[in-house]
Amino acid sequence: MKHFFAVLIIAFAGVMTHAQYGTNEIPAFHPARPAPAQKLPAILTEKQLAEQGLILPAQKESYKAAARASAIVYQVPCYCYCDRNHGHTSLRSCFEGTHGANCGTCMQEALYSYRQSKKGWSAKQIRDGIERGDFKMIDLQNVAPVQ
Repeated sequence: MKHFFAVLIIAFAGVMTHAQYGTNEIPAFHPARPAPAQKLPAILTEKQLAEQGLILPAQKESYKAAARASAIVYQVPCYCYCDRNHGHTSLRSCFEGTHGANCGTCMQEALYSYRQSKKGWSAKQIRDGIERGDFKMIDLQNVAPVQ
């Protein structure tokens, strides 16, 4: 009987873990570039980040990347799923406030998006790479400066 309950507890834990992390849902993003007349909220500047004490290289460089690839990150989902809790509409939303500076996923995705856009990748190609998890290879401890 002890073994039955032990197996039951392990099975229950497995089901709960799978339910929590097993989502295949794609977070919110925009399928096209913003319209030319569309006024988007500003991405925080390095000075604004510093005023909040956010001065780590990965923080500064990811915000630069998001600003320089603004139309791309507008078209990319954020896999920290901040659309659910913060109402974000794309990865770009993360960098309109301080959320992006406090989230490794956001920083990795912004840097990945910027780097791939510099290589000529389309927003669709970048989204596909992010869905594969390619952004996870970005090392936030050794971030190259965004040019």
